[in-house]
Amino acid sequence: MAQDPYRYFRVEARELLDQLLRGALDLEKAEQGAEPVSRLLRLAHTLKGAARVVKQAEIAGLAHEIEDVLEPLRDTSAAADREHVEAIFGRLDALGGHVEALAIPAAPVSDDNKEPREAGPRSADTAELDALLDGVGEVRVELALLRRKLERLGDARILAEALTDSAPARRGREAVRDGGGVASAAHLLAAELRTDLGDLQRGLDSSLDRIERDLSQVRTAAERLRMAPARVLFNALERTARDAALALGKQIRFEGRGGETRMDAHVIGAVQGALVQLVRNAAAHGVEPPDGRAGKPKEGSIRLTIARRGRCTAISCEDDGAGVDLEAVRRAARRKGVLPAGAASPSAETLLDLLLTGGVSTAQAVSGVAGRGVGLDVVRETAERLGGQVSIRSETGQGTTVELLLPLSVSSVEALLVESGGGAAAIPLDAVRRVVRLQAADVARSAQGETVLHDGQAIPFAPLSALLGAKARAYGARPQSAVVVDGDGALAAIGVERPLGMAAVVPHPLPDLAPPSALVAGVALDEDGAPQLVLDIDNLVRAARHAGGAPDEPRPLPRPLLVVDDSLTTRMLEQSILETAGYRVQTAKSGEEGLEAARRERPALLLVDVEMPGMDGFTFIEQVRGDPDLRETPAILVTSRASPEDRRRGEEVGAQGYIVKGEFDQTGFLLSVRRLVG
Repeated sequence: MAQDPYRYFRVEARELLDQLLRGALDLEKAEQGAEPVSRLLRLAHTLKGAARVVKQAEIAGLAHEIEDVLEPLRDTSAAADREHVEAIFGRLDALGGHVEALAIPAAPVSDDNKEPREAGPRSADTAELDALLDGVGEVRVELALLRRKLERLGDARILAEALTDSAPARRGREAVRDGGGVASAAHLLAAELRTDLGDLQRGLDSSLDRIERDLSQVRTAAERLRMAPARVLFNALERTARDAALALGKQIRFEGRGGETRMDAHVIGAVQGALVQLVRNAAAHGVEPPDGRAGKPKEGSIRLTIARRGRCTAISCEDDGAGVDLEAVRRAARRKGVLPAGAASPSAETLLDLLLTGGVSTAQAVSGVAGRGVGLDVVRETAERLGGQVSIRSETGQGTTVELLLPLSVSSVEALLVESGGGAAAIPLDAVRRVVRLQAADVARSAQGETVLHDGQAIPFAPLSALLGAKARAYGARPQSAVVVDGDGALAAIGVERPLGMAAVVPHPLPDLAPPSALVAGVALDEDGAPQLVLDIDNLVRAARHAGGAPDEPRPLPRPLLVVDDSLTTRMLEQSILETAGYRVQTAKSGEEGLEAARRERPALLLVDVEMPGMDGFTFIEQVRGDPDLRETPAILVTSRASPEDRRRGEEVGAQGYIVKGEFDQTGFLLSVRRLVG
């Protein structure tokens, strides 16, 4: 696979565009413009620098144009006027088009033939992550099979021990008298075979443990990258509300709530278009013009809320407008033939449901915002495609709420299948950190409960059969298995009889007659129709912790190198080079964050940018030199500033190296690092 030169830049550029959009929206609303202007200038400068690193002159040029627009506003306390704000939005739209074009090589953006694109969040690049996760899943299946074969190696070692016992060594005259040389040789060969098999089994066990641990870490990192906070949707939706308000001559304030809720990137991409339709619909049909909001503020509101509700995610879009005009819906439905002439008048609920079927619109005329009656139809189709549902509530004069209710798992769950108490259970694979084999001596017992060691840390242990209420089997000399899972913000080891492999399972609700259990999220069926319990990891870990002991302190790790730079592209470039060279690396995106990281774990070397928001690189090194615990830590400045004055300033504050980004050379960079840390 060809190396992607924009792999990290796309991520950083999208982040910066999202922040620039947020800043432009704040600038438009701010009564005092100086603070938003300063933030926007910093963001535009960072984007310009990152674009130059990857040789994207068009993007760097547009970022520079944003700086030019903002520069006259830097030293004034007056609010930005509409002309400046529109100029910024126009360039952000153009930047969005250029950044997205980087995802498809040899597909340049045509200025003559392109649609305007909103700057803001895009769904994450998940294709490579999906391929990686599929690969990890396949390897883990192979490892599970290899584990089973390794058990046969243990059986062979037991046979070798039995052979050794049955062929005792004979010495001297007794061995010669009865031809005992053959028996003695057999004894020696059996003893050597037993030793070799034991060494081989221990070596393979250790290697498989290490591979499984590494694969778990890779899967954990990939799954986390697939998840994104819901707030990534808010800026684009606020931009949608703003543009609709301008087009309709209305005053609208957008508010997003529940942005900390994390959602799968595929789900975010799938619902973004539907949410844009909801916001436009609320602006067109919900919020009234300023002179029509009798008894209410001139400025209307649209609120989007995302929250967990049981085992679902609820997304609601609420406006404080006039509510749905049910009579207008009735007339539109009759006009479209949805309601036959002379039929009984339908209920309010039936009329609201008609809005979801498509083709029914109460708009007086078709515009760029509304009027074709397809907006809520898009929302309904999106909900159905994700296995959810949509509903509408409306109150005359008070507003309308449209709600999407989506399952947490929109299709299937990748799970590790285990055997426990004679039955099968499914543990969501994204919660599995490791599968280990246990002897009785591996489980520590105390008055507080049972624990096992995981990466040098004691974590609670409990057999799954006991947690589910079945009679637990004694953990005797025969090895058992434990699955280390991560849930409810902690780790726990769940004892099982054996792992059965991995599979994609589709959870269904428990039957009505089944006894309720907080540990069971649902039930799936295997190929033979046998039930498999799908476990609720948070409650499972909570139950294990209730019986487990307090964890020990983790073992210390080797000292890292610390990269401090506000540019994601630069951070990831340096981290990649250093980790390839064998170093452990930590990163920080500001001087303040870097100081906190350095004081938590004293690094072996500091690699610091100069131009950063807040504390700059020179001040950072001065702070380090004034700290008794950090003053001896070597530091290298990595910056785009190349003047002799800046180099002298670097020497004065105590930097042992100075690397200019425009002259960056990987070999020279590593030589500078090795000179200071070996």
